Amino acid sequence: MLTEIKQEAFEKELKENENVVLDFYSTECPPCEALAPKFDSLAELYGKDIRFLKIFRQGNRELAEKLGVMSSPTLLFFKNGKQVGETLRGGIHRSQIMRNLDTMLPEDRIKEIHQKIKPITTETEVVVLGAGPGGMAAAIYLAQAKVDTILVDPALPGGQVSTTHQVSNYPGFVDPQPGFMLAHYMAEQVKAAGANLKVAVEVNKVDLANKQVLIDGHHTIRAKKIVISTGASPRYLNVEGEKEYYGKGISYCATCDAKYFHDKEVVIIGGGNTAVEESEFISKFASKITMVQQLPHLTANRAAQERAMADPKINVLLAHEPRGFYREGDKMKVKVEDLRTGKINELLTDGVFVFVGMKPNLDMIHDKLDKDAWGYIKADDEMRTSIPGVYAVGDVISKKYRQITTAVADGTIASIALAKELN
Repeated sequence: MLTEIKQEAFEKELKENENVVLDFYSTECPPCEALAPKFDSLAELYGKDIRFLKIFRQGNRELAEKLGVMSSPTLLFFKNGKQVGETLRGGIHRSQIMRNLDTMLPEDRIKEIHQKIKPITTETEVVVLGAGPGGMAAAIYLAQAKVDTILVDPALPGGQVSTTHQVSNYPGFVDPQPGFMLAHYMAEQVKAAGANLKVAVEVNKVDLANKQVLIDGHHTIRAKKIVISTGASPRYLNVEGEKEYYGKGISYCATCDAKYFHDKEVVIIGGGNTAVEESEFISKFASKITMVQQLPHLTANRAAQERAMADPKINVLLAHEPRGFYREGDKMKVKVEDLRTGKINELLTDGVFVFVGMKPNLDMIHDKLDKDAWGYIKADDEMRTSIPGVYAVGDVISKKYRQITTAVADGTIASIALAKELN
């Protein structure tokens, strides 16, 4: 049901098949590896109605460029020779593919295919929810201790590390490491240790009491223990224009978007470690940076503050708070209030980066866990939570410091305690 082709055969395939889905893949590509089992299983379901094709992107560059394919994996859908539906890239979910496949078929046939999807159940000893550094460290230790472990994540491995420009203080690396490479090394170590990775999947339901996790709508994983390592996400300001211009002038990721502001001016909201350290990276591209901090002082570590203050591109507005974001031509306008005088000032800039803290990623978990005042999970010194058999590690737990190294330490502690309990 699944055929690999070269670019010379592409036009012939379109002429001979009414419905076609084409996967541009690469080797040594973690998102491609995550997509492959989904693509294979869907080819079995839809293969009689839709032609499933794979093509090696680097070996077929001419076709890739013609179709606007710049990354792997990329899924394209064709009906009667014309491209239809969405272009899917990166960490692609099974439901995204099905949604596009279904638009190519009549309703009665869609119903028949969906009825063939049977629930499946996998038994394991431990499910680790979240493939950030804490979750991956736990999975490595557990797998090396011969504990059957499945690591689940709705995204790709790495968590926040994968979008961090450089990591300069992770032990074992003399030179600073790009965050995405450090995440890659960790994921490869997880696989080498023998843990089972199920990433870029949809987590539909988590039942901590019964130690069950439902993924992709039909696959239930039952475990004896669960480790929660879902991390934390950027905290939003919830001011006018923030959601409207998210991705259209407002960013929460310097690594992702700083390169688009070469020789341009940007505003950074925040004054903690992340804001100050990311300003150093953004300064490599931007011509001017205005940092808006609500407190009368920066809260980043002293070394980071000194580096930022020594950068002539960086200017700091202390005791100011954003009140709204607006578009003015091709510029962003930021309204900020001087908290000392109440005066509203306007900053005209090319883009805005927001770094004002994090919140725990617990939307998928509805069981009652003991949490602190900020919503982070309380865990004891062996990472046990208030629910028996459930552990929590990394940025999702209540702790003083949240770093890659502290998350890895949490994962190590939990896995050792958990393995002993299982034995």
